[in-house]
Amino acid sequence: MKAWRLRWNSVFVKFSVAFILVGLIPLFALSYFSVQTFTGHVERYTNDNLRQMVLYISYNLNSAFNNYNEISMLMYTGRYEGMQDSFSDNQTRNVNELQQINSVPIDAFLKMIMYSDRYITSAYFVRTTDKKLFYQTKENKVVISEQLPVGEWLDTMKEDPTGLMIYPTHDDYYIFNSQDKVITIGRNLIDTSGTLTKDPKIVGTLFFDVDAKVADQFLRELNLGEKDELYVLDGKERPYFSNKQLASIPSPLSTDSDRDKLILSEEIPFIKGKLLVKFENTEIYKQLGTTSTAVYIAIGICSLVLIIMGTWFSRRLAAPIRGLIKQMTKVESGNLEIQIEVKSNDEMGRLAHGFNRMVDRLQVFINEAYVAEIKQKQTELNALKSQIRPHYLYNTLEVIRMNAVHSDADEVADMILSLSNQLKYVIDYGEDWVSIQRELEHLKDYFYIIQVRFENRFELRCDIAEDVNMDWPILKLSLQPIVENAVQHGLRMKGKGTVQISIECVEDKLAVTVYDDGIGMDKDELDRLSLMLGDAAAPSKNVGVKNVHERIKSVCGEGYGLSISSRKHVGTSVLMLFPVREELPHDTTHSGR
Repeated sequence: MKAWRLRWNSVFVKFSVAFILVGLIPLFALSYFSVQTFTGHVERYTNDNLRQMVLYISYNLNSAFNNYNEISMLMYTGRYEGMQDSFSDNQTRNVNELQQINSVPIDAFLKMIMYSDRYITSAYFVRTTDKKLFYQTKENKVVISEQLPVGEWLDTMKEDPTGLMIYPTHDDYYIFNSQDKVITIGRNLIDTSGTLTKDPKIVGTLFFDVDAKVADQFLRELNLGEKDELYVLDGKERPYFSNKQLASIPSPLSTDSDRDKLILSEEIPFIKGKLLVKFENTEIYKQLGTTSTAVYIAIGICSLVLIIMGTWFSRRLAAPIRGLIKQMTKVESGNLEIQIEVKSNDEMGRLAHGFNRMVDRLQVFINEAYVAEIKQKQTELNALKSQIRPHYLYNTLEVIRMNAVHSDADEVADMILSLSNQLKYVIDYGEDWVSIQRELEHLKDYFYIIQVRFENRFELRCDIAEDVNMDWPILKLSLQPIVENAVQHGLRMKGKGTVQISIECVEDKLAVTVYDDGIGMDKDELDRLSLMLGDAAAPSKNVGVKNVHERIKSVCGEGYGLSISSRKHVGTSVLMLFPVREELPHDTTHSGR
């Protein structure tokens, strides 16, 4: 709480917060009410527009059903092409004996029915007496009569034998090589020539398939999305038609309200049903969401501009602080005699007073803390220079070696001596460069232990050119890792072999080559190793080789280092290049021992 009060007392904070709030609060309020008003207007307009389209579509669907009803009634009216001239009320005789309807052959009548509307794809007539099937199809399509679901259609018509049967959308699988969706319309042909009875005398039944695309002309204006749902329902809420798969629609269909959907419905009087449309809110208000997003982006941009402007004006008012920064720069350069005049008790006054006190305290810290720290660092440096050398280790190894000599274990004594020499060589601090002679002696001590370990199966040879001075300096511990690598990866897998050290002068450089007649490497392995040496950051399992290469480069510079050549089943050679120096580099740490 105290920290917040101190921050609130800042002139910069107060001005920034006040300026930003004065601009942002009206901006947010005006934008919020504008978006809400616009959103409500668009939603009402969209809902009214969709309701009008649904009403229009329901009217057109009702007209379509009326039209197909009138087409089915042609069996009674016979109003096309002179049917009235020879019309007979005795439909039983016409159908059973003359095989005609209204004095027109049944096949011709079916063809007339089929071509009376462009969406009718096929027409069928089933005679009641012998269940004989008459049919006509467009485009000479073949009807698979045994698959025609006449029995299912007739069962459906039993509910209302004198009315129009509308069979819901289904596949016309009974048409060969067809995958269309159709709606089947059916009507019984009743003989009205005699006395009417409670059970009508059915002479036959007319069916015709209507392509389900008949609804597309009405639904196109709705522009339904993938999640929108449309249903044409009968009086028992059973679907006749839908833009979804009818098999997955429950019957009766639930028409309960859904918060995520806009549900609109209109009556279709002819079928005593209705048209039901469920619009997905996210789809119909997508454009509204885009507009709202644009408004919010504009608000965000205005807010950002307002914040930037407020910050800019505040910093303009904070110009006195810049003067203080200039004085601080002088203090940073080492001038501790700077003092700022305190003119007020506000933030600037307290800042100036704190600055003056800081300068005074700096002088104290320099005299106490900084000087003490320097002395501590100097002490640590001296301690590092006077590290205790492990003479007790050498003495212990010498005692063990003498015991081995007295026990006639000469080989063990020689191995301990070689190990002792190696420890002295490795632990000796302060030396980065040694003579070639010392490096070779250390290498021979190391290789002696290797020979004993592997029963003299490996041999070490040295070839020194005449113009090479054995007192010339070479980087300490540069040969042993390479020879160890040759033994482990070259000779050991072969079982026996030779490692040869060649030292010569090439131009102004000292060239040291380590040869082995081991198993060698193929081109891919050699390329990988060369790439690893060229990339300092690349990880490698050949740690010894990479470390030697990096040490030579870091100490001697570019142009020096390590390169490898090899042939499979022949051997490997490693070339190391050092600068030629006549004497060891001077090392004050080492020389002062």
